[in-house]
Amino acid sequence: MSRSVRTRPEGSGQALSEAYDTALLDLDGVVYAGGSAIVHAVESLATARAGGMRLAYVTNNALRTPDTVAAHLTELGIPTDAGDVITSAQAVARLVAGQVPQGARVLVIGGEGLRVALRERGLVPVESADDDPVAVVQGYGGPDMAWGRFAEASYAVARGLPWFASNTDLTIPSGRGIAPGNGAAVEVVRIATGAEPQVAGKPLPPMHRETILRTGAERPLVVGDRLDTDIEGAFNGEVDSLLVLTGVADGAQLLAAPPRHRPTYVDADLRGMLTGQPEVAPADDGFRCGGWTARAGAGQLELDGEGGALDGLRALCAAAWTAAGDGVCTLDGGKALARLGL
Repeated sequence: MSRSVRTRPEGSGQALSEAYDTALLDLDGVVYAGGSAIVHAVESLATARAGGMRLAYVTNNALRTPDTVAAHLTELGIPTDAGDVITSAQAVARLVAGQVPQGARVLVIGGEGLRVALRERGLVPVESADDDPVAVVQGYGGPDMAWGRFAEASYAVARGLPWFASNTDLTIPSGRGIAPGNGAAVEVVRIATGAEPQVAGKPLPPMHRETILRTGAERPLVVGDRLDTDIEGAFNGEVDSLLVLTGVADGAQLLAAPPRHRPTYVDADLRGMLTGQPEVAPADDGFRCGGWTARAGAGQLELDGEGGALDGLRALCAAAWTAAGDGVCTLDGGKALARLGL
């Protein structure tokens, strides 16, 4: 993909909720964690919506149906219709439907979200490799998913059936910490069979296509907490992105991000949608944001000044990404991040 390499987070003179027509919001780690709303999420989304921004919720979690997700968000105080929710189950169902006959049987290894999405595409979910399926589709089935389901998938895939995965996120946030995600389950079947699935979810194009088809967004902003799914998905879709630090990604990962993982904007939480974003400007041999100046030193990133921690992080990103070019920054940013409390 031909494009300029991002060397610093961008500034915005407008609030992001005014500069973009649609927010494509990840859920786990952005809007909620472990079923509870993340701090500032409810009021920030209400303000963005009241200002005219469309809110769409885009999740790699294929377990729940859009109706269930919408009901959960509404219970949290975020009024949501099922049509505002786009899942990797919908994206993978469209991918499967494009390759098998109408009315075909598909072995489902996952939850109700996958079954509903397949039925919407005119396909018939089945539970056994012996039910004459023509394909296998695998998605997150929840923490209590039986080990025998992975064996069922392995039997079918080993027979040569095409294998599809909703997503390959290795982990998923929960209220108690980071838990294994669908990618970990996909690895079980991969190891057993040696096969490779076709994958639909973020960061791959099928998920972005599904999102744009369902929302009609013209100036979308991807909002996420993961560099390897949300931000890379925005990169692949050639749209702007906001990374919020309420989920998986941390400061060290951000500084070491290769070009496809570098967000357009960085903020603490969803309040960042409601404001402009500060400019990161060249300053002598480094970069300045707010009261901080960051530069690439001898073997480490250096930080001088004072002010808000996020401004310091933005300046450090500029120093790290510029030093790395189209690679990964190997300079030690530990001391600088510790100074910011990150």
